[in-house]
This record gives sequence, C-alpha cells and structure tokens, in this order.
Amino acid sequence: MSTLTLVIVIVFIIGYACIALESVIKVNKAAIALLMFIACWTLFMIDPNAYLILESGEDIIRKATEIIEDHLGETSSTLFFLMGAMTIVELVDQNGGFDFVRTSLRTTNKRKLLWRIVFMTFFLSAILDNLTTSIVMIMVLHKLVAERTDRLIYASMVVIAANSGGAFSPIGDVTTIMLWNVGAVTSTGVITEIFVPSLVSMVIPAFILQYSLKGKLEMPENDGDAEEQELSKHERRTVFFMGVGGLIFVPIFKGLTGLPPFMGILLVLGLLWLVTEFFYGRRKNEKKKFKKRVTRVLGSIDMATILFFLGILMAVSCLQETGVLTTTGQWLNDVSKGNHYLVTGSIGVISSIVDNVPLVAGCMGMYDIAAVGDFAVDGIFWQLLAYCAGVGGSMLIIGSAAGVVVMGLERITFGWYLKKITWIAFVGYLTGIICYWGINAVIR
Repeated sequence: MSTLTLVIVIVFIIGYACIALESVIKVNKAAIALLMFIACWTLFMIDPNAYLILESGEDIIRKATEIIEDHLGETSSTLFFLMGAMTIVELVDQNGGFDFVRTSLRTTNKRKLLWRIVFMTFFLSAILDNLTTSIVMIMVLHKLVAERTDRLIYASMVVIAANSGGAFSPIGDVTTIMLWNVGAVTSTGVITEIFVPSLVSMVIPAFILQYSLKGKLEMPENDGDAEEQELSKHERRTVFFMGVGGLIFVPIFKGLTGLPPFMGILLVLGLLWLVTEFFYGRRKNEKKKFKKRVTRVLGSIDMATILFFLGILMAVSCLQETGVLTTTGQWLNDVSKGNHYLVTGSIGVISSIVDNVPLVAGCMGMYDIAAVGDFAVDGIFWQLLAYCAGVGGSMLIIGSAAGVVVMGLERITFGWYLKKITWIAFVGYLTGIICYWGINAVIR
C-alpha cells in the first residue's frame, strides 16, 4: 500500500469514527460525510497516475474527472430514489393517509395489540421504508397505549419489525435499495428467498416479548382526537392508494421497462403531485395557503440524510478506485475460508454499532457481481448481505435509522434496550440466518 493510499484510508477511518460518535462530538454526520468525500477524492487527485491506467495520449485529469462523474451518476440514482420515496410517504402521511392504521390496530388486549403492531410494521416497512414506518407506528402507539412501560416494549418491537420488514423488500431499506440499484439482487429474488428468514427474525422476538405484557390496555385520554385535514376523506383515500400502490408498482415498472428504479419512483411522484394539485386547485378559498401540498411537503424532506448518503457513498467509491476494498475483500475470503455466513453475519453484528450504509457500500466495492456462483445476481453473498445489514441493526437501539428515531420519540435509553432487548433481537437475527441456510440447502 502506497503512502498516499494509506493517508486516504486514515482520512476515511477518522471520518467513519466521527460519524459513529455523532452523539458524542455533537456534529451532524452529514457534514462529516461530505468533508470525508471531498478529502478522499482531493488526495486521490494528488497523484491519479498511481491508480489509473491510461490509453495512449489520454489526459489524466479528464480521465479522473470522468471516473468521479461515473460514480456520482451511480450514487445519484440511489439519492433520487430516496428523495422521491420520502416525498411520497411524507405526502401520504401529512394528508392523513395512515389514519386507517390506528383504526385497524385498536384493541384492549395487550398481546393481541403486540402481534397486530409487529405484522403491520413488518409489511408497511416493506412497502414504505423502515424509518418512515417507525415514525408512523410510534405516532399510532401514542394514541393507543397510555402506560409508558408497555409502550417501551411495543416501541422496541417496532424497531425490530421495521428492520426485518425492510430487509426482504427491494424498497424497504436503504441498503437493500443500494444492492437493488446496482443489480446485485432482484426484486423477485430478494422477496422470495429472504422473506421467510426476515419473518422469523421478527416472530421470535415478538413471541418472547409477549410474555412481558399482561392485563388489559388503558386507552390514552386524548384518544380519538383527529387533526384537521385539508382534503376530504375520499381524496385522502385516493392519495393513500396512489402513494402506497405506486411504491408497490416501482419494482414492476423496472421489470416491464428495464429502466432504473429511480425513474419509476419519479413517475409515481409526478402522478401523485398532479392529482393532489388538482384536489387543492379546486378549493374556492384561494387566499388560504394549503400546507400539505407537494411544494410545501418538499420542505419537510430530510436533506441532511440525503447529503449523508451522498458523502459516504462517494467516499467509499474513492476507496474502491484505490484498490483497498478489493484487497480487503480478498483478505476476508482468506480468513473466513470462503464462508459467506461468517463474513455477512459479522457485518450484521457490526452494523448494530456503526451505520450499515457505509458497510454495505464497502462490500459492494470489495466484490464484483459475477456471472455465476455465490457473487452472481441474487447469489448467496448478496442476499445474506441484504438480510444481515438490515436485520442486524436491531441489536442495538443506535444500530439503525429506525432505532435512532424511536429512541428520540420514546426516549428509550441505550442501557435499557441493551439489557432488555438486545439478546432477544440477536436470537431472532441468528435464527433467521439459520433459516436462510436451511432454505438454500434445499433450493440450491
């Protein structure tokens, strides 16, 4: 490894550490990721000759610039997909599209409510995403469960169910979206082969935690309060079915047209935007500024998260160009003796400590998608990576975006989750891996 490459790796490690310690250093991880991205590529440009192979007469600066733009194009497809999906879900939520969730969950039986919550969260997460689903479900829980002790258990299961549900869907988790966008997994493959392990990783923890809930449920005093909506009930139902149905349609759109997934999500957003503008446009009160139309909802999108993904994915792409990730992948194969379960299982455990996005991005740089074998499209390695990186984050409250947002909304302490939930989530995670191994022993 050259001195320049070593410096790039050190910069990446320092940036990665600062991202992991975001709550300690009090600096938003998006800022760190952007600085890391620029620093790595600036160092790369000091001596691009060390990494690039040129054809006769080819300009080194132009070649390096083209490589950066190529990586930016691949990254942008993921970012546009996320922005479109986040806008659609926010629009549906703002316009009361998820009100039916609360109605369908209502019961006074604590254990029955737990199972309704986990299955609702599991399948909603596969359709929407684990972060948004967690927010929606916690808001619903506030209207259904008054006792804080019980609500902590329900909230913990929301984290586990959201991460498990996101793992088996091509649009349910950022890491799965990344693998789907680059063609490492297909929508059919990831759904058919990871669905059962993901379901098991949720059912086992729910079965254990149900024994912590006893007696009848006390409804909160403010139950039944409804926020004033700007659209009629029929219009809100239309927005819901167009939004959620559109998200389900995106994998079908990719299969029919062969176009990238982000184009499907932008198609759905454009149609939903058109319909909602028609709904608001026929309102007679022109002076009223409707707060829930798309132009205003766009301001609610978490751009810090989008910029974080931009920074981390581009920084990892720099490591890929230096050859560091390929070398690391070969070393992992040698150490594990080709045992993909050991490699991806370890990545899942690590993803509960640090962000799973750079971990998956790193793996995508370490290994090429092969024509046949375990690294082929829908190969064992890529499917295991999708499962482990998604479900593994449930083992710690800080291990996933869903966990972090629930931690903030419910004020769950790191220590309480570690003591009460971590071992349960680990049992579910491990059982899911064993289940995947059993399925593949028969299928493959």
